[in-house]
Amino acid sequence: MKKFTPVSLLQALPKTLLHMLLACGLTATAYAQDAWKKIDAGINTELRGLSVVSRNVAWASGAKGTVIRTIDGENWENVSISTKLPETSALDFRDIQGFDKFTAIAMSAGPGKASTIYKTTDGGAHWELMTVNGEATGFWDAIDFWDAQNGVIFGDPVNGQFQVLITHDGGKTWKNSAQDLSQLSALANEGAFAASGTCISVSGKKDVWFATGGAEKTRVFHSADRGLTWSFAETAIAAGAPPKGLFSVAFSDAQYGFAVGGDYQKAKAEGLNAVVSQDGGKSWVAASALPVGFLSVVIAVPGQEKTFVVGGLAGSGVTKDGGRSWEVLGETPLNAVGFADALHGWAVGPKGLVMKYAGKRLVSNLNSVK
Repeated sequence: MKKFTPVSLLQALPKTLLHMLLACGLTATAYAQDAWKKIDAGINTELRGLSVVSRNVAWASGAKGTVIRTIDGENWENVSISTKLPETSALDFRDIQGFDKFTAIAMSAGPGKASTIYKTTDGGAHWELMTVNGEATGFWDAIDFWDAQNGVIFGDPVNGQFQVLITHDGGKTWKNSAQDLSQLSALANEGAFAASGTCISVSGKKDVWFATGGAEKTRVFHSADRGLTWSFAETAIAAGAPPKGLFSVAFSDAQYGFAVGGDYQKAKAEGLNAVVSQDGGKSWVAASALPVGFLSVVIAVPGQEKTFVVGGLAGSGVTKDGGRSWEVLGETPLNAVGFADALHGWAVGPKGLVMKYAGKRLVSNLNSVK
């Protein structure tokens, strides 16, 4: 007989009944009051890139060459690339990596030369073009960095292989990562989603994963040597159409990780929206997350064992025990989240949405379920 947890029982209920229970206050263990506080950042452009450096420093990026930052953990400053370089006003900066309050690297997503990398070392007062996608059919989706010098760009397939580039000099130069490009071979119609800057994720000093969708199957690729060699594993998340698949992947250590997704055209659709791995990505098991619906981002909360926050057009939620139970943090649609620690985090989304985490400390409760 299948063992049902309180969360799995909730997920099995029709939405109408679920909302009735919520209204009666009967699902407090799975649904909480909105844990986010909206902040007026003075912009109205779509934000998808987010990098939380510390409890006080964070960077965000988005459409029309937009970049904003906070250095006091509360107020945001417009340091957009387009205000310094007007030719970037048509670029959509889907991802950003902050290193401190002065230094950040922003990536625009788009076909061919619309995929670019810009860097600032003076808090956004000046931006320098680092590189442009040299492949006319290429489309960059996300970036991530192991440290200030070593990072990775991930893009849609070029000539049948996913584009993965590596830098060892802080973004000045980039080169193909794989020794054998056939290890990055894509399925028919397979690609990635530049939805939150988290379809690629690094951990430790050398591990990196990326997640895919659109094809007949969803897959997560993994490299344990900074992209020199690759393997992949299939997952149970549905794909088979351009808007469906895995949108984000994150690992709390070299072994334990989550990947999330769904159908971005169906924000509240029921069905599997998360998978979990306990072996570094060699295999994945279904692990439906709350809230029910489309999720574009998952991140591991720093310093907390197997604690992950998810978010998307469905809202946001958290697991503090590796997916055994979930709590909804809010219903506001968002694109990306990031945390500095268990108490300090941010979220960004449509129409210039910026939210600061204002909920309870996200402390792992694994000790209580072991």
